[in-house]
Amino acid sequence: MTHRLIILICCLAIARLASAADSSITLSQAECRQMALDNNEQIKQADNRLRQARLEKEIAFTSYLPKIDGMASAVYMVPDLDMMGMELQMRGMYMAGITLTQPLYTGGKIRTGNKLARIGVECAEQEQRKTRMQVIADADNAYWTYISVLSKVKMLETYNAQMDTLLKQVGTAVKAGMGTENELLRISAKQSEITYQLQKARNGADLCRLALCNVTGLPFETTITPTDTVIQATEPVALDGDISMRPELALLQQQVEANEQQIKLARADMLPQLALSAGYTYYGNVKVNGMNVDAQGNYIPFTQKFQDGIGLVMASLSIPILHWGENTKKVKKAKIELYNSRLDLQRNTRLLNIEARQATQNVIDGYNLVQTAQTGCRQADENLRVMETRYRASMCTLTDLLDAQSQWQQAHSNRIEALTQYKIYQTEYLRATGTLE
Repeated sequence: MTHRLIILICCLAIARLASAADSSITLSQAECRQMALDNNEQIKQADNRLRQARLEKEIAFTSYLPKIDGMASAVYMVPDLDMMGMELQMRGMYMAGITLTQPLYTGGKIRTGNKLARIGVECAEQEQRKTRMQVIADADNAYWTYISVLSKVKMLETYNAQMDTLLKQVGTAVKAGMGTENELLRISAKQSEITYQLQKARNGADLCRLALCNVTGLPFETTITPTDTVIQATEPVALDGDISMRPELALLQQQVEANEQQIKLARADMLPQLALSAGYTYYGNVKVNGMNVDAQGNYIPFTQKFQDGIGLVMASLSIPILHWGENTKKVKKAKIELYNSRLDLQRNTRLLNIEARQATQNVIDGYNLVQTAQTGCRQADENLRVMETRYRASMCTLTDLLDAQSQWQQAHSNRIEALTQYKIYQTEYLRATGTLE
């Protein structure tokens, strides 16, 4: 029975490993993006930072509201206190109370703190957008690169099949005495070169698959079959390179606004602080022991027990008088930080504009390259067809045919690279203009 159980467990483990090894998935560009967004750790961290910023905003708002605190204490004190011939006894005295504190004027600290909290939420939202766009851009890059390498593998397999056909034709010609062994050797050498390129392309495809698995969060053993393999290059229109939607630009502007609020926060320390407090305290089990004198002059001991409540309302005003220039220096420091943030905004705005213009030009140039590559493919296809016809009719040499095949390979390789790079350029343009969603 034990041996059977062990065999069954081993069989289940092997089946599970085989299932994992054979796992495969078809993947579109939209699905690739969504999986990347769902499984990316940076996205989850950005979501958490946004939740934290919203909580900070809620915390800052509570500064407008009164604070209510309660207290309770018990005292057991020995020996008793002598108070002008009487004894104050606090053995088991207790107190309980409640206090309400409402700030009336804080020099603008509360209002400024709430504005800073609002800016913090806006910054977290822009950071989230920035992270999402970068994740989508990385996913598109991995997806189209994988398609590019797979397309090159298929192209090289077609090229290799062409050489197999040519090798059979030349082999038949050699047997019939119409060809030479040298031609066979040249074709074999060319086949070895193609096999080498094909192996490199397959290795590259596997590395690209691993990169795509990493981006999408799939297991590294997963076989991925992309579905968007027929790429249509549409002519780009209305490319303006506007960066007003860039989250990076919004973050820089919000940093300037935050530094403006920091100046107000530093100035608040130079202004009076006014607060109102109200409380009620109840105490009990306080005893006083003493002696009273009656009409006949006799001393009569007495004990009086105290328990009562006390209400209190108090307004407090704090005015800074002399801090040896500390607050003034804080204001100057905040002004310098504001100036630096404005310089950062100017410098980075120029850089963002350059990036957007470069992305726009890349899309235009990429489309032109696609058109040129497609024209080259049509010419290479026709040239190869003509040379194959001429070679069969003994109207051209083997060298001419091999050159035509090499040109065909290069033309199709250029077309694959141009199409996939154009798709990457389109994504990068959307990211550079802040419209990639």
